[in-house]
Amino acid sequence: MSKSLPMDYRPNEHEEFMSAHQLAYFKRKLLDWRQELLAESTETLNHLQNDSHNEPDMTDRASNEVDFSIELRTRDRERKLISKIDEALSRIENGTYGYCEETGEPISLARLEARPIATLSIEAQERHERQEKLHRDE
Repeated sequence: MSKSLPMDYRPNEHEEFMSAHQLAYFKRKLLDWRQELLAESTETLNHLQNDSHNEPDMTDRASNEVDFSIELRTRDRERKLISKIDEALSRIENGTYGYCEETGEPISLARLEARPIATLSIEAQERHERQEKLHRDE
């Protein structure tokens, strides 16, 4: 996976699935995404530490608290997303990235491009969602 990857490279269906280029591409995509999330998280922490909580107006104070609450919930979702990114990076290292964890079949490149942390093929994901809906409706 140490091959130099052209900046304009995009995986395509005509090359070997999860070739060195494809793995390098998805690894770069995941690492960039992870770095972006970490930078946003640091920005939020700085904002929360530096922003004044001593608003004289009760309405302003309540509005700030709601904003902070929303921001913290967003960062919590992003923290969970970083964990999924780390799991995807581990799958790249152990050779299981890009394959459905249920069926072992390749996950489509289009799906991985849209959701690089995907662990299920579209068919398996749809099956999983139908099962969840059935159990929720019971």
